[in-house]
Amino acid sequence: MTRRFKVLVVLVVMALVAAGGLVAAWARHDDGEPVTILGTWTGDQADRFEAVLRDFGIPFRYQGTAAQREVLLSKVQSGEPPDIVIMPGIGELAEYADQNRLEPLNGLYDPGQYGAPWNATGTASSSVYWVPVKADLKSIVWYRRGEKPADRPAPLRSWCIGMGDDGASGWPGTDWIEDLVLQRAGTDVYARWALGSGGTRWWRSDAVRSAWQAWAGLLAQDRARARHALLTDHRGAPDGDGLLFAGWGGCELEHQGSFARSFYRGEAAHADLTDSAPLLPGGGRVQAHEVTGDFAALFSDRPQARELVRRLASRDGQQEWATSADFFSANREVTPRDDEVAHEIAERLREGPRCLDASDVMAPAVRDAFYEAALQTIARVADGQDPGTAGLLRDLQRVQDAQGAPGKAAPRTVCSPG
Repeated sequence: MTRRFKVLVVLVVMALVAAGGLVAAWARHDDGEPVTILGTWTGDQADRFEAVLRDFGIPFRYQGTAAQREVLLSKVQSGEPPDIVIMPGIGELAEYADQNRLEPLNGLYDPGQYGAPWNATGTASSSVYWVPVKADLKSIVWYRRGEKPADRPAPLRSWCIGMGDDGASGWPGTDWIEDLVLQRAGTDVYARWALGSGGTRWWRSDAVRSAWQAWAGLLAQDRARARHALLTDHRGAPDGDGLLFAGWGGCELEHQGSFARSFYRGEAAHADLTDSAPLLPGGGRVQAHEVTGDFAALFSDRPQARELVRRLASRDGQQEWATSADFFSANREVTPRDDEVAHEIAERLREGPRCLDASDVMAPAVRDAFYEAALQTIARVADGQDPGTAGLLRDLQRVQDAQGAPGKAAPRTVCSPG
């Protein structure tokens, strides 16, 4: 194992030992204080979110940060968690729920408005601890309008790729691997791998190994492009229109979720999408679409916080945000913005087989190790080394083994039935 992976394994074991006896003194807020909210949105997205919240008439204080996990952990350990947290990591929320740190959301929204895999009815617990307040579609490829690619695997020179992120570099690489597992092995294998269930050592399975090797093989086609991807932010330059329209080296395809439209800024109207499956290494038909979301959870039982979540998750609250901020909702009763691409995204978010982003479902220690392994793969390829897939997957399995079985609040449903 690499030194970092050894540290991860030790930290997982220590956390599991400590969790049983950890007692936190929770800070209690006066009813007149604003509802505190911690999320990942910054800049324009944060401004739009706050504009929606102001219409609810509930005083609030929002903090957006790319280092959400570290900020949240610090607040929890100090006994001053936010009233509400909004994050994509269901696996992380499940850990807090198992430690009795989250308040149930039962009765705060209509589960019938959210179908599988969005709702939390698949947990072993009878309580619901999170609700999606923003949704995004993955398993898609963006291209410049009028330049639709052929339905066959695309070489590395065609791809616009960036691995960088402020707080979680490497996740774009895990999206590639997840999509390859999903499209090659199908929803059942994908779901059991994401959950680490069924007694199989999934990280060392043929399904995961072949997907990882296919991605490493694509990267090995051009070391310079692999190195550029390693050093590039997934959003492109701060003052640009995203990776697709920067077109570094003539690239013309981008494997990104529906949120990529916000990176294209002035060029967003010139971006179109297609299914990723035929364009991935090896090609093939569409098995399902990977989806992701930002889920709201309650650390507080304050009436104002509960009311804010109720309004945000309601059809009216979701519709207001979708209309004003050009985002997508998992709520079946919300109508997307009136443009062809938005309707296409919304339809795929709600129809056909859909699977939650695997790394979002995984326990935080496993997820973080997955991110790092993706970065190690691309770094080795860029340096002309063997990607070392077998060793990386062995290390990932050790982290998974140290984590143990999923807790009571962990999701049991990753994919919709179709």
